[in-house]
Amino acid sequence: MNTFSSIRRQKIIWGTILVAPTLIYVLIMNVWPMIQTIYLSFNSIRGLGIPRWVGLANYQKALTDTELLQSIWNTFLYTIITVPIGTALSLVTAVFLNTNIRFKSGFRLLFFIPVVSAPAAVAMVWRWLYNSEFGLFNYILSIFGIDGPNWIGDDNFVLLSIMIVGIWSTLGYNMIILLGGLQDIPQIYYEAAEMDGSGPIRKFFHITIPMLSPTLFFVITTSFLGALQIFDLIFMMVDKTNPALKSAESIVYLFYRQTFEANNKGYGAAIAVILLILIFIGTAIQMKLQKKWVHYK
Repeated sequence: MNTFSSIRRQKIIWGTILVAPTLIYVLIMNVWPMIQTIYLSFNSIRGLGIPRWVGLANYQKALTDTELLQSIWNTFLYTIITVPIGTALSLVTAVFLNTNIRFKSGFRLLFFIPVVSAPAAVAMVWRWLYNSEFGLFNYILSIFGIDGPNWIGDDNFVLLSIMIVGIWSTLGYNMIILLGGLQDIPQIYYEAAEMDGSGPIRKFFHITIPMLSPTLFFVITTSFLGALQIFDLIFMMVDKTNPALKSAESIVYLFYRQTFEANNKGYGAAIAVILLILIFIGTAIQMKLQKKWVHYK
């Protein structure tokens, strides 16, 4: 009995030692900043000044801040449009590249290039494509006698333009993940379905989707979290002086402006906490719904 207790104690000690570096890293880089942000959200901090306790004043301001409400709406629209469309396109692309076609490796490389491209370079290229005077998109439209819009300078098109780039930039990453999930599905299921006379569409909805649902859930969840935190594309593609900025401004972009440009760190922390709450709510809903459609092997 003593020997068993000693072995168990040694396992616990060694397990703790091995996990300790990761645990310390998470505590320092994730948990402590989150606690600090929550604390700062109840304070007023200007520049490098000393925090001054103001209670719920920052959250009361947030409830009546039309700019924050607009940024939440923009982020919501961006998320509910880019996540399903991006996931569907990634799935179709992965299924296509999982078949026996010529130059399959080359196609996979082409679709994955945006993932490894520098964000600044991506933004530069797309800003040129969207340029209202000499951009490629408006040039193509002009061939057909259509006067193209000001893609990133018009309130009606700026958010749509950002969505297109967002879907394009994440397509390759999600495709690779889904492709790995597709290759993990045993071929015996498809062979049995063919013997029963099932066609490609029936096999896709009755075999591929159920067997791929855990991977799909991962892709949807990570895409959802990434969409709620959209910042870089807006920051690099829409200038601060652009009158259409308010129609594309996300929660994270507003947090950046309040914290680093306006030096209102207390209110910026409150915005970050509000985003954290939205992420928790959205993630909780997804975890609840996944029990109804995700089929684990």
